[in-house]
Amino acid sequence: MSETSPGHSPAPHPAATPTAIRLEERALIAVAGADANHFLGNLLTADIAGLTPGSGRLAALLTPQGKIIADMLVFDASDDEPLYLIDVARAFAEELARKLTQYRLRAAVSIDLLPTETAIVACLDAPAITGEDFYTFPDPRDSALGQRLYGPAEAIRAATAHLRQGEPATYHARRIALGIPEGGRDYLTVDTFPHEANLDQLGAVDFRKGCYIGQEIVSRMEHRGTARTRALCVRFLNGFGVLSGAEIIAGEKILGKIGECVGDRSIGFIRLDRLEEAAVAGEVVSSGGVPIAIEKPHYARFVTRSV
Repeated sequence: MSETSPGHSPAPHPAATPTAIRLEERALIAVAGADANHFLGNLLTADIAGLTPGSGRLAALLTPQGKIIADMLVFDASDDEPLYLIDVARAFAEELARKLTQYRLRAAVSIDLLPTETAIVACLDAPAITGEDFYTFPDPRDSALGQRLYGPAEAIRAATAHLRQGEPATYHARRIALGIPEGGRDYLTVDTFPHEANLDQLGAVDFRKGCYIGQEIVSRMEHRGTARTRALCVRFLNGFGVLSGAEIIAGEKILGKIGECVGDRSIGFIRLDRLEEAAVAGEVVSSGGVPIAIEKPHYARFVTRSV
């Protein structure tokens, strides 16, 4: 199934050149107030209580049925007062802010969708960028994704002027090579459980904390080991990808679907049992008529005999 051994070494990614990339497809929500930590901890999948100023975690808000409404990065920007910054796909931002407001009830929190003038910048392969006029955090998903900068565009532009100014495709190429999916780009959020997007493998689900929306379903899936679909790294063997959403097949069976493609790389959401059956049968796995190689992301701890 894969042209490489099933080890866990980091996935390849583009050559390291210090680069700043503005991600205009992302939006920022600020949650502040005395109850902010407890409020977010009761709603989101991650351990928000364990955050300290300057740290962050991947997290998700789920439906009561345990499916993802939105995945996000949550950072503790607290100083004198509690403040959390939520970095989320712009397509989900208004709905997320509305749902957070809906759940606020009497909690002492404010919820603000920040204006589009607030820049969100990913810095790859760069020394630590700091400044008094903006926030800087390490990306909690993988050190290879560098830093996230939030604040006035002019201030961040000045602080990163010595870096190459890159395009979002460079960031997504790195992310995809690492096998780190994002909702709305790689998978349909309303159809996907956290395990299927590897959120449990990326530190986005805390199985020890108290209740959050959808917890019962997610905990049952974890303890019964019923997660059959996983996000895996895909490489197209002819050098070109296919359209996002294309089916992954082996013989006459559909194994899963392709996420966003950059170059010859993508993330596939694949049924592990069917992938193992294809491996035993010696069947070629392909998508859009193109043979593909499949690898397990370097961070993944789940067990599979096929990659």
